Amino acid sequence: MSTVLPVPSGETVGAYNRLESYNFPDRYIRHANFDVRIDPSVSPAQDAQFRIVRGLAGAGTVSFESVNYPGHYLRHSNYDFALAPNDGTALFAGDASFRQVAGLADATAVSFQSYNHPDRYLRHYDYALRLDTIGTATARADATFRIL
Repeated sequence: MSTVLPVPSGETVGAYNRLESYNFPDRYIRHANFDVRIDPSVSPAQDAQFRIVRGLAGAGTVSFESVNYPGHYLRHSNYDFALAPNDGTALFAGDASFRQVAGLADATAVSFQSYNHPDRYLRHYDYALRLDTIGTATARADATFRIL
């Protein structure tokens, strides 16, 4: 069982953050043409900046709002991620909300457990962002990030 970390509050809410891959430290979560992946040297830089906000699904969760597309969030659909506008539905809120937990590969980092699929975590695979079950050391590293 993962250790649940406190949800960001105070000064960290709404701050611009980048999410750095744990096992590819030169790569950051970013959106490009509304698809979500990890890339190095992101241009424009705002494509890799998100506000980590109180989760759309409610207390104890976080959501990732795009800096350069306000009102758009990282959202999974069929376990694949896209940057999508909030449509106000409960399904969207669940798809765009995560429990922030201690990193699965390194407890000093973080991992993000899906709100509506709690057996799955945000991870990269072949540089694309996915929602997957985690069963190997590689998958744990792929599902671990540093908030910068």
